[in-house]
Amino acid sequence: MEIVAYGVLADEEPLLHAAFDRAFAGRHEPRCLRLFLNRDTAPTAAGHEVVLSSVNDTLDKEVLSALAKGGTRMIAQRATGYNNIDLTAAGELGLTVARVSSYSPYSVAEFAWALALAVDRRIVRAAHRTREFDFRLDGLMGRDLRGRTAGVVGTGRIGAAFARIAHGFGMRLLGWDVAENPDCLALGMEYVERERLFAEADLVSLHVPLLPDTHHLVDARMLALMKDDAILVNSSRGGLVDTDALLETLRAGRLSGVGLDVYEEEAGVFFLDKSLEVMTDERLARLMTFSNVLVTSHQAYFTRDAVGQIAETTAANVTDYLAGRSGDNTLVRSPAD
Repeated sequence: MEIVAYGVLADEEPLLHAAFDRAFAGRHEPRCLRLFLNRDTAPTAAGHEVVLSSVNDTLDKEVLSALAKGGTRMIAQRATGYNNIDLTAAGELGLTVARVSSYSPYSVAEFAWALALAVDRRIVRAAHRTREFDFRLDGLMGRDLRGRTAGVVGTGRIGAAFARIAHGFGMRLLGWDVAENPDCLALGMEYVERERLFAEADLVSLHVPLLPDTHHLVDARMLALMKDDAILVNSSRGGLVDTDALLETLRAGRLSGVGLDVYEEEAGVFFLDKSLEVMTDERLARLMTFSNVLVTSHQAYFTRDAVGQIAETTAANVTDYLAGRSGDNTLVRSPAD
């Protein structure tokens, strides 16, 4: 069976090959490509029954139709999110679609804390200064997090891991979600309305999926409720934050720090080398000008542990497809399966 994987990163490739070797003993080896899947690259999938997609691939109706015409029967998304896939079109085309419903929550939670601490203690600015042998402390003052309030927006596995770290810092915990997590309640978390969380938290961290109801969850109204010296961290999905509203907030001199590992228009930018090009995304370029904003390129999940689990789960999803089974990771099942 022919398998092609898109958007494969150099450090990811050996883990993906190892997982498929263990699952199939060399019978089904993925062809790994660096390029992303979209309308221009879809023809490269012709003849491949299984496509292993990445979160930054475009799998709209047009692309899915091209894949189906080329012989593709299964899409295995190497990510938890799947807002880039038109599931309705996939079902109409008879495609099976699966995802990785979970992997190490600690990878993202720990990275979210890395962002929070970096902006709180001005780590990036300090590192740039010391590289130039400037050892002044002017403008580098942070603050203790112990005794302050952490607002956790979304308290699933990742949000709960973030909350446990916050608890270790000695922070008061506020949570917002559609359902209360007993593990978070055991830490002393108080579940409150979203407005109260944003108004009282010294640190707000986002851990909810991107859905129609959560698109621009952090809008001008929510940002206006935040304390002037609060910290905002987003390591979930870029579309959760209204970038224009965030820019207006920053221009007004509000928020002590912002840590963003995701950006709502990151497709076609993140994971690519744009260093020799003019940055045409004015909003992203503007974000980079604020000294209290730290932007990283969707790397929160990128640990050997998490990527290894993603590869193993992807191989298991392909195994289920070949066996005609549906599992917890199946989003759309082909009628032929």
